[in-house]
Amino acid sequence: MSTNFFDITEKCIGSAPQLENTQDWIYELDNPYLHGAYAPTTAELEINELEVIGELPDDLFGAFYRNGPNPMFKPKNLYHPFDGDGMVHAIYIRDGKASYRNSYIHTAALQHEISKNEAVWPGVMGPYDYSLPDFPIKDTSNTDIVMFNGNLVPTWYNAGIPYQMNPLTLENKGVFDVKGRTRKNMSAHSHIDWDTGELIFMDYGDNAPFMTYGVANPNGTLRHEVDIELAGPRLPHDLGFTTNYTILHDLPFFHDMEVLRNHNMRVLNFHRNIPSRFGIIPRYGGAREIRWFDCEPCFILHVSNCWEEGDWIVMDGCRSTNPMPNAAKKEGALSHMLAYMRLEANNYRWRFNLATGEVREGDIDDLNTEFNKINQVYMGTKSKYAYHQRIPLLHEGGHTLRFNGLVKYNNDTGQYVQWDYGDGVYGSETPFAPVRGANRDSIEDLGYVMSLVTDSKTWTSELQIFNAQDIALGPIARVKIPHRVPVGFHAWWSRGEDLWK
Repeated sequence: MSTNFFDITEKCIGSAPQLENTQDWIYELDNPYLHGAYAPTTAELEINELEVIGELPDDLFGAFYRNGPNPMFKPKNLYHPFDGDGMVHAIYIRDGKASYRNSYIHTAALQHEISKNEAVWPGVMGPYDYSLPDFPIKDTSNTDIVMFNGNLVPTWYNAGIPYQMNPLTLENKGVFDVKGRTRKNMSAHSHIDWDTGELIFMDYGDNAPFMTYGVANPNGTLRHEVDIELAGPRLPHDLGFTTNYTILHDLPFFHDMEVLRNHNMRVLNFHRNIPSRFGIIPRYGGAREIRWFDCEPCFILHVSNCWEEGDWIVMDGCRSTNPMPNAAKKEGALSHMLAYMRLEANNYRWRFNLATGEVREGDIDDLNTEFNKINQVYMGTKSKYAYHQRIPLLHEGGHTLRFNGLVKYNNDTGQYVQWDYGDGVYGSETPFAPVRGANRDSIEDLGYVMSLVTDSKTWTSELQIFNAQDIALGPIARVKIPHRVPVGFHAWWSRGEDLWK
């Protein structure tokens, strides 16, 4: 490993010894996202009873799932975290006990590469190869995960092909298909309305109309889909929904198609002279019913929640006004990737008036946080609390994307409490687990949030469980994971009532 990238990795995750269950080829590559806490693991395990420090609450009943990159083969070109083969880690909690299993997501690309025993697809840093099937770059399904119609559905950041897995065994079940759709692709952040059981999704691409929006029935059939015409290719990452509406994003952070056509590379630029646009459409509405609202230029990765207040639509989320920080020349060929992954964002609120067209927007707080979650029972209706991950900035040593603290916000007041994971300990997105049998009549923060953490000093991992009403108390229980889990992306909580019927 060259001095340059070893120094970066040292600053980020401590020393990088030879780790168990990793491929030898990672030590040939100068990329901090392949080392230390980010290093892939090859082991797929099934452990029926895990060690628990503390006591699991009696009313905690369900399963925690986390998706993330875990490359099986040495990358063909430069490696980006979005290129790593998806792997799902699952911790099941029932009757005061916890069990674990993990599995690769058997995407078409991974299965083909296994047959060749080497990487075939290039990654998102290119160059793209349009002679390959489905995607000119590797569709890894490594980004998000939800449970819909009895199946886990992992998805990819770049609107790839969704897959499905058995939520209890992690058995791979092939491509996820909404019956009645003519397209296969789906954005990473499709949402489940726990009230109706519907899947609310969108898709985007490089060809007109550039976006589609749709709703699937709880039984997996298509209820509604409509083309959304945009001015050109965009890279929307998320959407929001209320009881009656969906909020779509048209943001000024996108790529130059001429560069893509001529050089088979996607180069992203933030266009500070173009407003952010938010399209509010009735959940089952047509393209002519969409209302567009212009806001200050920004990029949004993740929405916390949206709801209706009379004529107003409220959207809480994390806003970035610098989605592409200046790249450091000393970081060489990976400089733009490293800069993009150094996420700068803060808690923010937008308000849109459907009667007057008025827009109000502003900070909830300025702390650098993202990967924000709420109590899923309240999705689409008024909520107060959100659970974010604190992210160190570059001048704080944040050379790579990692989470060093859990932050609970009261979004109505901007007040927060937080828990520091500790030096060299990195957490995960923290889904909310409502107490068994909870509904919207229950207290909003009556439940638990949990973070899958990895300690870079000991190379051990555990699921830390917090009482959502008092996260400053620290974890009330810690479930020891039988091997190191690499730092990853998104997590999901499935209620036991939905898993064990």
